[in-house]
Amino acid sequence: MQIDYALKQKILEANITVHRQEAKYYERLHPEVYSKKEQKRITDRLQEVDRVLGGGKKCALDVGAGTGNLTGKLLQMGYHVTAMDISAEMGNILKKKYAAYLGSKLTVINSPVEELDFKPGTFDLITSYSVMHHLPDYIGVLQTLIGLLKKGGVIYIDHEASPVYWTNKQSMLAEIIKGLYLHTSPVINSLYFQMTGLRVPMIDYTLSDYWFKKDHALNHKNIEAVFKQAHFSYYKRSDYFQTTTWIPNPLFLPYRLVCKPEMSYWIAKK
Repeated sequence: MQIDYALKQKILEANITVHRQEAKYYERLHPEVYSKKEQKRITDRLQEVDRVLGGGKKCALDVGAGTGNLTGKLLQMGYHVTAMDISAEMGNILKKKYAAYLGSKLTVINSPVEELDFKPGTFDLITSYSVMHHLPDYIGVLQTLIGLLKKGGVIYIDHEASPVYWTNKQSMLAEIIKGLYLHTSPVINSLYFQMTGLRVPMIDYTLSDYWFKKDHALNHKNIEAVFKQAHFSYYKRSDYFQTTTWIPNPLFLPYRLVCKPEMSYWIAKK
């Protein structure tokens, strides 16, 4: 999974550009993140993470915080949160949304995750939602984040393609439904955007979503190996189905019945 320096820089620059372009549209562009069903699932997972972590430990780092999807929930759960993102535009929106917490329970940092400068063992909890597939060296970043985690701390990585996302090892019926479902979602969303009057800019995700590609997909075996090598006391990947449209997709039920879950999350305790 090694890539050269020039490509790394292009991926970082692409992410800055993409998130600048979509910052003010982000929460309306992504039903797979902001649908009611997904928001409830995230809340449930954070509560699960909180139970795994145990009481009295409330210092969190939200990596790739964006406009504050997880940050806001963590603040409401009583955490002191350091929210970092490579996008200044995203960070500014986050600051406005949670201005009441700034200076007391919230710190916002505009920085690539590769340049974070904290002492080892600073955080009780580190969260990363829909971030790893954007990073040039996500394994190197994961190793760095583990060093920032206290003994007994928890890392939560969510919204990454599962190992079966790109495989062809499902039944023929599953492959047909999978193809129809994934290609129907943009059409349904496009109709929704037209109905609501949202003018969505053309955004090129080719490099920004580098590890969300069939020919170089995010590798969960490598992620597991990092936890194993760091002697984590607990680590587990779970898979789930995501909702990808703002209005109901008629193929969602047969998709769930016939296909395998396409997304994954990790909860790991140091």
